[in-house]
Amino acid sequence: MADADLMQAIRFYDYGGPEQFVLERAPAPQPGPGTVLVRVRAAGVNPVDWKIRAGRMKEFQPIPLPAIPGRDLAGVIEAIGSGVSGFRQGQAVYGMADSGSYAEHAVVSIKNLALKPERLSFEETATVPVGAVTAWRALFDAAQLQAGQRILIQGAAGGVGLFVAQFARWKGAHVTGTASAANQDFLRSLGVEKAIDYGATRVEREVHDMDVVIDTVGGDVLQNSYQLVRPGGILVTIAGQPDQAAASGRGIRVARVGPAADASGILQQVGNLIDSGLIRAFVGKVMPLAAAAEAHRLSETGHGRGHIVLKVDGQG
Repeated sequence: MADADLMQAIRFYDYGGPEQFVLERAPAPQPGPGTVLVRVRAAGVNPVDWKIRAGRMKEFQPIPLPAIPGRDLAGVIEAIGSGVSGFRQGQAVYGMADSGSYAEHAVVSIKNLALKPERLSFEETATVPVGAVTAWRALFDAAQLQAGQRILIQGAAGGVGLFVAQFARWKGAHVTGTASAANQDFLRSLGVEKAIDYGATRVEREVHDMDVVIDTVGGDVLQNSYQLVRPGGILVTIAGQPDQAAASGRGIRVARVGPAADASGILQQVGNLIDSGLIRAFVGKVMPLAAAAEAHRLSETGHGRGHIVLKVDGQG
């Protein structure tokens, strides 16, 4: 294979720990119908990336190996597939990759692509797609949040939670959020009116009768969230399987938000809000592509603020 057909990429050949990652030359993808080829400038690291790598999702989301991890990206369009309109070569874009974003090139469906917000760097932009789209769908599609409602965000400083908080304040809701002691001021900077340190107090002692609860944590946090919702309210989780029986017993609704099949419209709206100065993006740490294993180890601690970003441009 000619050098022009190869790219630097992170790949893993088996499920397991971060040590499975290899930085190597791999075949560059080619755009097909309804897709574009993006020269990746930065790739965002999401918790779902390491869950897939560890094999936690292989029973219901198997992937062919070797695989390139990652979905979030920001970069520049290099080539256009057939049937594509509304995009052209050379445009700066952001979105969610079909072929894996921890690489110099990635294929992206135009259903998951939008023009890059002008006021953000590529690194900042790469923190946005999965987190913002998930937050938008949880708030406005599932919960149908309205102005004046009371909302609790479990894990409000994380990559999804920080967008939930900002969207909720933009909508005119009264926002409560949980985070560690180190992130209390950060929550307030997002517009959270009541910030709760989950390490210092039990959330159920501070919160009750919420119109909407958004769970980004799962596990015991999800299980303890049912009692925080008012009768007729809704609990939305992005991190676990909701218990319909428990919800019915309390007279509340429950929903789970998974991956989006068509996110371009949401990405466009989010980009407009960012360029209007109404929504901010937060970079936790920028690392080189070669440090993907270290980035996953850091992500797995679950105590970061904002997103980890892999700087791809200029590798190899």
